[in-house]
Amino acid sequence: MITIQRLLTALTGVLLCFATLGAQAQDRDITYNSHVAQIINENCVVCHREGGIGPMQFESYDQVRPWAPLIQMRVANREMPPYAYDQHIGIQELEGDWRLAQEEIDTIVEWVNQGSPLGATDIIPPAVDLPNTDAWNFTASLGEPDLIVPSVPMDIPANGNDLWSKHFVESGLEQDRCIKAVQVKPRGDAKAVVHHANSDVWVPNEEGEYEDYGQLTEYAMGKWGELVPDGVCRTLPAGSRVRWSIHMYPGGVGATARGQEVKDNVVEIGLWFHDEDYAETEQPYKQDLRSYGMREGYENGHLIVPPHGFTMTQGFHSFDHPVRLDSFQPHGHLRMNAASLEIFYPETGRTEQISQISNWSATWHHSHIYSSDAAPLLPTGAVLVIKQWYDNSADNPNNPDPDQWVYGGSRTGDEMSHAWIAVTHLDDEGYDRLLAERKERSERSVAGND
Repeated sequence: MITIQRLLTALTGVLLCFATLGAQAQDRDITYNSHVAQIINENCVVCHREGGIGPMQFESYDQVRPWAPLIQMRVANREMPPYAYDQHIGIQELEGDWRLAQEEIDTIVEWVNQGSPLGATDIIPPAVDLPNTDAWNFTASLGEPDLIVPSVPMDIPANGNDLWSKHFVESGLEQDRCIKAVQVKPRGDAKAVVHHANSDVWVPNEEGEYEDYGQLTEYAMGKWGELVPDGVCRTLPAGSRVRWSIHMYPGGVGATARGQEVKDNVVEIGLWFHDEDYAETEQPYKQDLRSYGMREGYENGHLIVPPHGFTMTQGFHSFDHPVRLDSFQPHGHLRMNAASLEIFYPETGRTEQISQISNWSATWHHSHIYSSDAAPLLPTGAVLVIKQWYDNSADNPNNPDPDQWVYGGSRTGDEMSHAWIAVTHLDDEGYDRLLAERKERSERSVAGND
């Protein structure tokens, strides 16, 4: 009994401590100039500015203040910035992670609760350094692309049915190169119109005929780009051709859709390469990007989402050698609303949660790029378990018509069930080495030596 009383006393003290800290946060005067402007400038203005894709501008207090209650709601619900990835489930160490820290969210929420004050006028918020709206996303860290592969120009009407363009473009490469980063960029006025822009690589065989070599990259609306980890190589071969497969939706999809005709739209692939001798000097492992399908949950071989109904699909994939998962990007259309990635280990019967996206949206496709120190390492025979959920009810804000039967297909109004996953293919030696390095870093961290 004495032990229980001591535990209760300790717990009460901890709760009182947290309550005191919360009260102190609420008692603090939070203003735009001193606290909020920097958060908005660093996380929101990149889209919400003149010429940006955001529907309103947040470049000054006068522009932000009328939208403060909406900003509070979207930020508190983690709907903005638009990076849907569940907190506290699976791997959280991601490259290009747009999510706000909880402290930043709390600051904005309390600022609005206090009436969204401007604050002292002699305090000047830090100026925001914004790239050009048409700039490449990796220019600041990697410079301009080493190679740009453009599509052919396309005219997209203001309305009508889905359109597709499939064509080849020469890469112009004279030697094999290892890719460091890649981004697909529609023109600014077509970002809401280009539904996806996939590209695969074709190379000549011994007879001089071109055949499919593999996926170069994938783009879907809102995607930031892909970073390839050090020590691996995703190859673009010499003499290769790039085969474009571009899906366009006239008028556009989502809040940024302009509903206007787009003339001579060109979609571009920007590629950043490692040094020419990288493959020879580093002896990197091979990385590839592939589509992994989910067919469990199909009805008689078909993906079907009934009117006002729900569907879940799942797929299972394994490898005959060790691998590392470098990124995970679920793909679907307007009824899809959630996805997850797990790993099942047959030898132990254990299932490990890797990623969960519970508020997925077709207007913001993200390739969730795992930090190389945290990316999942799979032994031979481990099983990827990929799941996606679909909501054809009126409660789904992206649903254009809950009365429709929805089937699997390529149109925007159809549905798809696959995920794009970048995989580094290891051997036993490389797998054991990476495990040992992680164990060593973990032990140093526990010992306080990092």
